[in-house]
Amino acid sequence: MAKFVLAGRADCPYYAKAELLADYLQKNLPNFQIHKIAQHPHVWEEWLKDLCEKKKWSHKNSPIIWRELLDRGGEGLLLGGYNEFLEYAQLYYGVTSSMTTELMKIIAQENLEAHIKKELEEEARKDLVKPLQVWITSASVPACYSLIPILVSGEVFGMQTAMSIHLFDSEPAVEDLHLLMTETRDLVAPLLREVSVCTRVEDAFLQAHVVIILDESTHQEVHTLESCIQSRLPLCRLYGGLIEKNAHDSVRVIVGGKTFVNLKTVLLMRYAPNAAHNIIAAALGVEGRARAVLARKLKTTPSSIKNVIVWGNITGNNYIDLRKARVYRYESAIWGPPNYSRPVLSLIFDSEWVNRQFVATLKKLTETGRQFGSILAAHSIATTLKYWYQGSPPGEIVSLGVLSEGQFGIPEGIVFSMPVKFENGTWVVLTDLKDIEISKRKMTRMATDLIQEKLVALGEVISFQPYQSETDLAERDEKTNLPTTYTSQENQSISDEYKDRKYSDLTQDEENDPDVTPVTISEKPYSQTPINDSAGKTTEQQKII
Repeated sequence: MAKFVLAGRADCPYYAKAELLADYLQKNLPNFQIHKIAQHPHVWEEWLKDLCEKKKWSHKNSPIIWRELLDRGGEGLLLGGYNEFLEYAQLYYGVTSSMTTELMKIIAQENLEAHIKKELEEEARKDLVKPLQVWITSASVPACYSLIPILVSGEVFGMQTAMSIHLFDSEPAVEDLHLLMTETRDLVAPLLREVSVCTRVEDAFLQAHVVIILDESTHQEVHTLESCIQSRLPLCRLYGGLIEKNAHDSVRVIVGGKTFVNLKTVLLMRYAPNAAHNIIAAALGVEGRARAVLARKLKTTPSSIKNVIVWGNITGNNYIDLRKARVYRYESAIWGPPNYSRPVLSLIFDSEWVNRQFVATLKKLTETGRQFGSILAAHSIATTLKYWYQGSPPGEIVSLGVLSEGQFGIPEGIVFSMPVKFENGTWVVLTDLKDIEISKRKMTRMATDLIQEKLVALGEVISFQPYQSETDLAERDEKTNLPTTYTSQENQSISDEYKDRKYSDLTQDEENDPDVTPVTISEKPYSQTPINDSAGKTTEQQKII
């Protein structure tokens, strides 16, 4: 069997002439086989150079023809160009070519047009089957285990969207990543094309269409709030640079987790400026907890409650707004069609519960429900992505952490949770909602801490100064005038006592706010989650003020 390879520039007349001769030989000789490779004129020279370097040949023109030595296990025997191939055909087979120059040019042009058409068809075919590239950072954390089954189910990106999932984490987590990869493959999900593990930083986010940022474990112990905030900067700077360098131009980035979600989002925007408009923070976890508490009070299901708005710091000082919240399918004396709803506040007659017990219950869930945090975080991220790709339900308000442009009087340049809707693959801030103005004092309380976090992380401010109301300052001055003596053990709990006092004052202040608001919830700042170190130890927030 004689197998020949004919390669050339698609618009080359001599390639066309050699092709015609090779086709004739293959048709008339039983042991002659030809394999043709046509290259676009723009890539021909580079392709030929790479080929010759690989096979250690010397050839500079189109076409190039060689014989594959299949029976001898060799890499191939170079014949040369068209003239050498013509001589070979005349010598061994007694065949020559009589194609005219005019016909050579016509066929060469037809070859080029056919080649371009074939390339376009191939690209279209690849687009149809090209999977969505989904990258998950800190993939060894529990939230990733809960997130992957939701992603591959088809509910998030659509039942026709194939995907590849890339699990990215540090080298010490590689064993956990391989176990997770095996479990993911065992799901036998029809939409899942590939699962891979990545621990090489330089390879992270290659051609990523979606990047999901989960909570990372710090590799050093931190004892102050400032050092905890500053520890987020290097990783966000690294991730931002990699997203700029490696990710797809249309990449979408969603940030989740239990700590400093707003801060991480704004830092990523800073270091990935080209993707900044597509970087958001998931706030539906906070909204979900609030809806669950309301559902237990109203003896209904959390899914029946809509339009709960989360303002401010998603994992810190925030405000749960129930003024637009409504309940559907509520069992009462008044019934209506499925789209009939009633205001939540009109069904809760106990204002003391709204202003006190609601706050306390959410606080308790935050402190004691951490074992369920991975499920909640996964659902929050998956639902936000689903809305981003498929649109949020018509008329429904969604809470989302986005970069402020001055809407609602929020200072510019910080990531702030606010009401939005998703449509046409993007989100729109609902600035046209009526009766949702936030008092200046509430806004200042929420925005000040976010501004301070950003400044401390960037090194523009040395120490974090949380917002203090006039009541806070008055009590501080009063305590300053009192004699204070305490032991070292008491000193360990000063910070915790300060936070408890600040939390109580916050609730009371909001209840007495002259701007009457149906409900105000502010989670205790910087006390929801301990800070994790690499050994799984915790540095309790009571150590940081």
